[in-house]
This record gives sequence, structure tokens and C-alpha cells, in this order.
Amino acid sequence: MSHEMLTREIGRSGIKASAIGLGTWAIGGWMWGGTDEARSIYAIRASIDEGVTLIDTAPAYGQGVAEEIVGKAIRGRRDQVVLATKCGLVWHTQKGNHFFDYDGAPVHRYLGKDAIIYEVEQSLKRLGTETIDHYITHWQDPTTPIDETMEALESLKSQGKIRSIGASNTSADDVRAYVAAGQLDAIQEEYSMVKRDIEATLIPLCRQNGVSVLSYSSLALGLLTGKVGPDRTFDGDDQRKDNPRFSIENRQKVALLMEVIEPIAAAHNATKAQVVIAWTLQQPGITFSLCGARNPDQAAENAKAGRLRLTTEEIDVIGAAAAVHLTELAA
Repeated sequence: MSHEMLTREIGRSGIKASAIGLGTWAIGGWMWGGTDEARSIYAIRASIDEGVTLIDTAPAYGQGVAEEIVGKAIRGRRDQVVLATKCGLVWHTQKGNHFFDYDGAPVHRYLGKDAIIYEVEQSLKRLGTETIDHYITHWQDPTTPIDETMEALESLKSQGKIRSIGASNTSADDVRAYVAAGQLDAIQEEYSMVKRDIEATLIPLCRQNGVSVLSYSSLALGLLTGKVGPDRTFDGDDQRKDNPRFSIENRQKVALLMEVIEPIAAAHNATKAQVVIAWTLQQPGITFSLCGARNPDQAAENAKAGRLRLTTEEIDVIGAAAAVHLTELAA
């Protein structure tokens, strides 16, 4: 794997970033059994050392915790990072749609102009920066017209507080509305070998409109790492314990897929997880792959996938095996 880190542009923004992005949901600790700040900072710095420039975070990841940790980690290295964060999950107001409770307090989906202007200042402060390279609406708010949301975002862009605009967890109608209202540079959606529905719904639309796709959960919460076999048990508050996707039957199917991937990984001196990430990045319309890491070893392993180039034949072999073994996977 002697290739350069693969870099791509975020939509039509002119901003280039590594195709591998570091996702920091787990670093915030929320739904991941707490956080270890020192180890998380090492993980972020290890990613940057390995050539990852795209770092993706959000206020909702531990109610500001992940953003603060990212801010500490990039201090003195801000110029090496393309920083993405989000807005739209709020706890300072109860406008919009109630989404869930966090520590007994309500969190709402709200993308009104007033909240966006408030949120961006909070994020800038926590991240210790004057500008956010890519600002993303985290979840869509049915109570606010997308025109109003985009007006606020375009205004922040003209002030230099943000440099590009993204949207996450969208429908095709949402994407059309964003494109009609201003310059949407990227969407961020779940995509992996076991969840490919956006190939038919969102990707064609994005390709027509010059919109990048940032995929998250490329390894399907670890299911596609090659390290979660049929014998693995999950306990405590592990969110995979009752997830039907992690049924023993599904893990047996994934194990068969991994048998096909193993010789390809060996040929590239790569891990199976790196091959899965590289395959994801070479799918039509997928621009970036966000990979979570909680320690430096995970960060370095994920980053190296950006230096891996699979041949067309290898991509076809993996795709055919995925079609055979994963088609009937329970979601």
C-alpha cells in the first residue's frame, strides 16, 4: 500500500479532503459507554499523522464533548484539517420536533434560522476555530422550510463562518429542495455492503447535481471488520446485542464473504476491514468514507485504507460475493 492518500473535492466547494474521514460519534461517548479524552486525542492526532484531513463531528455527540475533544486535538494543527460539524439537534430550545431525550432532557430536530445562528457560534467556540469547513444539517426538521435553513447557511458562508454546506439523513425530496435553494455540496448517509439502498434513491440525484456523498457506517458497526465472527457474544449496553443485523445467521453469511476477501487482503498486505473500506470508496458516487476510531491503532488502520487501490477485477469479485452472501441479510 504505497499509494498516496486518496483525496477528493467536497461537491463544488473547491475544498479537497482525504477520502477517508475520521468520524467522532464514539469519541463523544454517547451510546458508546463513555469517553476517554486522552486516548481520543491520540486517535485524532494519529489519523492526521496518517494523512487523514477530514474530521467529522457534531454537537450531539455527547452534547458538545466530541467537539471539545476535537478542538483540543487539532490545536496547533488546524491548517492540516478539513473540519466538518453539524447543526439541527438542539437542546437550548424546544422548537421543532421532539426527537429523543438525553439524560432526561429533550432534544429537538430544529433547523430554524435563529437556532442555526446560535449553534454555529457554540460549535466555533468548542472547536477553537474561526471557520467550519463543512457545515451539515444533522437530521431534517419537517417544521422548517428548507429555503429558510439554506438562507441561514448561505448567510453564514458569506460571513466566512462556514465554507461549504451539507445535509445528513435526507430523502430525495430533501436533496431536491436543498439544491433548488442554494449550493449543496454534500450529503452524509449510511452506506455499506449491507445497506445499499441509496444507490437507487440518492446517488443518481447527487451525481446529476455535483453533490458529494459522505458515507458513514462503512463497516456496519464492526460487522464488516472481519473481527466479529459467529462465536462473538455481546453484553451490557452494547448496542449490537439486540440488533437483528448481528444475528448469528447474519454473521455466518458475513464470514463466508470474508473468506472471499481474505486472499485479496493478503495480496495487498491489508486487513479485511481496509479492503471493505477501499471497496466502499470505489463504488460509483461514493466520495468519502467516514470511519470511527477510539484509539490510535484503529485510527491508523482506517487511514491506511485510503492508500489502498483495488483492481476492477477485485471490486467485481467482492461485489459478486456480497450479492450472493449479503442480499438476504436481515436489517
